[in-house]
Amino acid sequence: MRFISLGLFLASVTTIQGVAVPHTHVLHEKRDAAVLKRWVRREKLDSSAILPMRIGLTQKNLDLGHEFLMDVSHPDSSNYGKHWTSEQVIEAFSPEQKTVDTVTQWLVDFGIDPERITHSDNKGWLAFDATTEEAEGLLHAEYHLYEHTTMGHVAAACDSYHVPKHIQEHVDYITPGIKLLAPEKRGIKKRGFAMTQSKDRHGVGAPLRSNPGKFPVTTPGNLSTCDQSITPDCIRALYQVPLVPEYPGGIPRSDNSMGIYEEGDYYAQEDLDLFFANYTPHIPQGTHPTPAFIDGATAPTDVAHAGGESDLDFELAYPLLYPQTITLYQTDDLFYATNPNSTSTGGFNTFLDALDGSYCTYSAFGETGDDPNLDPVYPDPHGYTGKLQCGVYKPTNVISISYGGQEADVPAYYQKRQCNEFMKLGLQGHSIFYASGDDGVSGPNGDDNDNGCLGPNATIFSPAWPNSCPYVTNVGATKVYPGHTVFEPESAVVDPAGQPYSSAFSSGGGFSNIYHVPDYQRDAVESFFKNHNPPYPHYRGNSSFGKNGGVFNRAGRGYPDVAANGDNIATYNAGNFSSSGGTSASTPIFASIINRINEARLNVNKNPIGFINPALYAHPEILNDITNGTNPGCGTVGFSAAPGWDPVTGLGTPNYPKMLAFFLSLP
Repeated sequence: MRFISLGLFLASVTTIQGVAVPHTHVLHEKRDAAVLKRWVRREKLDSSAILPMRIGLTQKNLDLGHEFLMDVSHPDSSNYGKHWTSEQVIEAFSPEQKTVDTVTQWLVDFGIDPERITHSDNKGWLAFDATTEEAEGLLHAEYHLYEHTTMGHVAAACDSYHVPKHIQEHVDYITPGIKLLAPEKRGIKKRGFAMTQSKDRHGVGAPLRSNPGKFPVTTPGNLSTCDQSITPDCIRALYQVPLVPEYPGGIPRSDNSMGIYEEGDYYAQEDLDLFFANYTPHIPQGTHPTPAFIDGATAPTDVAHAGGESDLDFELAYPLLYPQTITLYQTDDLFYATNPNSTSTGGFNTFLDALDGSYCTYSAFGETGDDPNLDPVYPDPHGYTGKLQCGVYKPTNVISISYGGQEADVPAYYQKRQCNEFMKLGLQGHSIFYASGDDGVSGPNGDDNDNGCLGPNATIFSPAWPNSCPYVTNVGATKVYPGHTVFEPESAVVDPAGQPYSSAFSSGGGFSNIYHVPDYQRDAVESFFKNHNPPYPHYRGNSSFGKNGGVFNRAGRGYPDVAANGDNIATYNAGNFSSSGGTSASTPIFASIINRINEARLNVNKNPIGFINPALYAHPEILNDITNGTNPGCGTVGFSAAPGWDPVTGLGTPNYPKMLAFFLSLP
């Protein structure tokens, strides 16, 4: 999103597109000419056509959101753990009343009847229907139909629009306006079970990083062959996690279920029961997650159609948590989740809508509510016919998400809006964990370029989304190398194609092209560059993308933040044993451990940890530092694991006793 302020005009009247603009107005938005390469401007919009106008009002305190979050998240803060209520969050960031009144008066003075104007519940935007003639007069713009040259999509838009000088500071953006965005048929990529570039395999449950085999050589209680097959006992030994959590009275809390997100992939109860019977007989047959179905989602499925992602998530989390419970956030109906003809290419908005009703109408960064070009639209004539679900589920204290994509594939405004929501969830005491990706410093093959890298020569590293958001915790992947044991340090995953999975696998990591290094991470990143400087040219900031042959943004937010084992994982899928890998395995492991620690804090009348990154970066000694391995991609060996934080395994893997003692010591 690009804002161009002209300041004071040099002339009393300027002409844009043949539209006379009075000296009282300034240019608020103008489209970058590069966008028009794929669009053709067609006929002028009929003057009587009705346009659904939305004015995104400038939010207050967004620039203070980071400071607010650090105040309740940094262990040195006197307000640590004093999380906000959702009402406090809405009030803190809603527009000033002066903004609402000033913009409303502008509309009324123009001739828009006040009864036509709706103010959203979260106070973030004003809406009204207007004819094209009214919109053009209000904004001193000219509306045309635009057609996408390859996909045929048609949109109503203008090349630029203007607002009064005294209004500009109160308006984020206006739609329909300059935005032209055609959906691409590329779905969310599953970490560890990556999707093809279209949705033809979305949810089918055919994992690319699964290695079918005979019954595992590692049986319950046997730690001698964890280098061949990682079982729940191997994980507990690696991170010193007791078998069963201790609970007052022997009963887990009802307010500390762990959330797991799934989309287009469905677990089978038969697979969970097979896993429990063979590896965790203390977990009763039939144990299953509590459903939190969003916008027509369903689960479970029959064993023949079981998804490798969902089975893996639950088979890793339950052995670490039980008898704590798990809440399944299954998102979107079958049409949007699995249909290759669906044009939904974004991700997580319908999920965030269901957790926070105000998110449905939240305005920021040129986006209000869900994006009709990127997100599912409900009611859906092909599936779920109900309304979009808003604020129907209270978010769990911890949420594990093994899905994601690449920064370059999703508009920056879309990412920033979601990132703000993660900040607000952190303010309310929720911990959000994301898998860091399985392609090292690149994206999946075929994403942007054949090798998944960026730039005209396909040499620039491709950071992941929403991993680069500074308000989520990213989990990279480690493994027990052949011949090593769970009592020795792990290494970063480096699995070339065919050894053993069909596609190469290494822990996703790198530096954002959108977000700067957050203050809680600055010392760790600077230490990495000072002591372990990568042997690659770099650029500083997205404005100098690829300059002087640079292949990564040295000024960007680094990820992952932490790591956990993610290779040779013993799992049952579609009724058969297999060995799987991916950061999608690492994420529920780390998240489950934090959920257990939250239970201990709650039992001594303390609040959940919430946003965990500041505490981890301030006290890396509570983690197991990983110093061996790389994350290849883009024709390089990638970055290298090193003492301290690194963009391969972050700060390291869990050390449960140290983490538990540390977080219990905090207020």
